[in-house]
Amino acid sequence: MGLLKQLRDSISRATDKLFSGSKPKRIGIYGPPNAGKTTLANRIVRDWTGDIVGAESKIPHETRRARRKENIEIERNGKIVTIDIVDTPGVTTKIDYREFLDFGMSKKDAIRRSREATEGVAEAMHWLREDIDGVIYVLDSTQDPFTQVNTMLIGIIESRKLPVLIFANKIDLKKSDPTLIEQSFPQHKTVPLSALEGENMDEVYDKIADYFG
Repeated sequence: MGLLKQLRDSISRATDKLFSGSKPKRIGIYGPPNAGKTTLANRIVRDWTGDIVGAESKIPHETRRARRKENIEIERNGKIVTIDIVDTPGVTTKIDYREFLDFGMSKKDAIRRSREATEGVAEAMHWLREDIDGVIYVLDSTQDPFTQVNTMLIGIIESRKLPVLIFANKIDLKKSDPTLIEQSFPQHKTVPLSALEGENMDEVYDKIADYFG
């Protein structure tokens, strides 16, 4: 009986999806460099598909082109939410090639990386203004969140009336203070988590289903 019920449920979900006519919502993962955006994108995609989105690194601007993973099905409380994840480059107002030299890069590679990172910022902004249905905004909870870039980006998100969740990442670190993020942007829901360690991912998926379903 259990196997038969599972089969019926599977057929029902497939039929609902086939005839719903709705496209997956494109959810952009935004935030400053090194906030853990790709780590979170990989965590979400790996948990639900076994795949990943892209490489992770401690070097700033590892993600310099937007990367998309389609048809991620998240099941919460009997409900399936299908989304496309768009992992975007970190947005900042200044990219200096010299910051990469501290990581052992040659000057030539550092200059190339800074040029690609600058182009990545422009691409991230294009996605935000044109092709995103909702936003996951990732902040490093060990850093001061009240910056010009964060205020500007959240203002743009609000002006487009996009649903947004703020994720206070890196709660596994001693200096983490998610309450500072909550106080800085009280108009939006803030969820503390560690994308690296997988802490509090149940609430993350509950909120994704609530906000983007």
